[in-house]
Amino acid sequence: MTHGMVSAAQPEAAEAGADVLRAGGNVVDAGIAAALVQTAVDPQMCGIAGMGNMQILLPGRGIHTTLDFHGRSPLAVRPEMWENRIIREADDGWGFILEGRVNEFGYQAITSPRTLAAFDTALTRFGTRSLAELLPAAIDYARSGCLVRPHVAQWWNQPPTNGRPANIDVVLGLPAARKIYGKPGGGALGVGDTLVNPDMARTLERIAAHGAADFYQGGIAREIVADMAANGGLLTMADLADCGPEENAPLWGTYRGLGIATNHPPGGGVMLIEMLNILENFDLRAMGHNSPEYIRVVSEAMKIATADKDAKVGDPRFFPVPMAELTSKEYAAAQAERIRRHEKAHVARFNSGGAESKHTTHVCVMDEAGNAFTMTHTLGQPSGVVTEGLGFMYNGAMSVFDPRPGRAGSLAPGKARFSALSPTIVFKDGAPFLTLGSPGATYITMGNLQVMLNVIEFGMTAEQAVGAPRFAAVSDTIEISNRILRAAERDLLAQGYPVKRVAHSYTFAWVHAIRCVNGVLDGGADPATGGLVVGV
Repeated sequence: MTHGMVSAAQPEAAEAGADVLRAGGNVVDAGIAAALVQTAVDPQMCGIAGMGNMQILLPGRGIHTTLDFHGRSPLAVRPEMWENRIIREADDGWGFILEGRVNEFGYQAITSPRTLAAFDTALTRFGTRSLAELLPAAIDYARSGCLVRPHVAQWWNQPPTNGRPANIDVVLGLPAARKIYGKPGGGALGVGDTLVNPDMARTLERIAAHGAADFYQGGIAREIVADMAANGGLLTMADLADCGPEENAPLWGTYRGLGIATNHPPGGGVMLIEMLNILENFDLRAMGHNSPEYIRVVSEAMKIATADKDAKVGDPRFFPVPMAELTSKEYAAAQAERIRRHEKAHVARFNSGGAESKHTTHVCVMDEAGNAFTMTHTLGQPSGVVTEGLGFMYNGAMSVFDPRPGRAGSLAPGKARFSALSPTIVFKDGAPFLTLGSPGATYITMGNLQVMLNVIEFGMTAEQAVGAPRFAAVSDTIEISNRILRAAERDLLAQGYPVKRVAHSYTFAWVHAIRCVNGVLDGGADPATGGLVVGV
């Protein structure tokens, strides 16, 4: 019988987490062990200088909490500093394109690097292992090397999209990064090549020896700040000193009698609750999975939640988010009536262009005792910056702030940007029934929503739910993956919807999930990432 399970976007990470479970570690130990390996084997999707959110459930200890570690803008930031640089907003709402790319590439793109502090806090408070005990697997992958997987190489070689540069510019644009990811003769490492990063291995060894404090207050911190000062970066020692995670009780909602525990703003959980509240007013099962009417109704809920997010959701420490309204069943019922009347919601975009790529990863862990861990962590967007000798790439999360002052997502010193990160646990009869989460930028909540509906409404296993064809509506256009039937596309077009079919069969977030039914675990890892589910 399976006693515990790990689902992660990288086989190496899933196996590392399973090894920890097998050795007697708890779900937090396993989740952090997997995440540390992710930082070594998928270093543009996440890193110790990144950001994220995790949810931890340890019912035997009376613990159910979330740790938020969204990156915060440096204290040197000013609200108007990029106001005159705007070219346009991305069509999917994932950031702004500015002259000189200052918000997305290079030293000014970096927010406070809070991931390592969150890992350390989670282990100290809720785990049974230390960072030092869990780092060896990641150190070994960094020093001895790991295979470049197709998903990694695909991201590196993604062509330019709608004004943004090719990702290869991030990977090879600056000398310290080029030394790690480039071939001696030019170009980036390819599928099946071995990625070796001895500088990262040495940095992780320093952390194992001296603790996370070395990264935020000690020798590593001093190297970080010196590099920033020498290259026009905004981070200072004061920014590093304030990188601890924020603990919150989960944000709760309900859907057809099930409990939904997710994260608070500036994360995307509020969007999930709003969409589920709207969809509770419809008989989705009777419509049929991915039928034209199902796609229409769910897409309209996505559009309504996206428009509300754009206008009303930001860092609650800086912006008054109307949570009572956005999570209200009454508000949702009114939105459902709009959908029944066949109104088409509008998602405003500033001089819009096209969809952007994703720079995030996920890990889920559950065990037979009802303990659960789900974490989405990311670089937001890789900045391309690697401090010489340290080996890790910094986040580029400044890219998603709104450069227009006076808005929910506007720049401010010490402010976190909104992200759709929404690690979630679904409860049935008071016990965890489904643990899930996803990378995928603005598509994260849309992917999580569909996997939840696949399990709850259509009785799918976690693997079936993750692998089913998805669609998304983060603008006025309904985007469909290539496995959505063309008959459904024709019907939607006939109703006057702009529809965009994409070439990928697996897209619109990369969801990972574990389901528990009568004490039996089953898991799904999104096929697009080459991930893995491992049971122990």
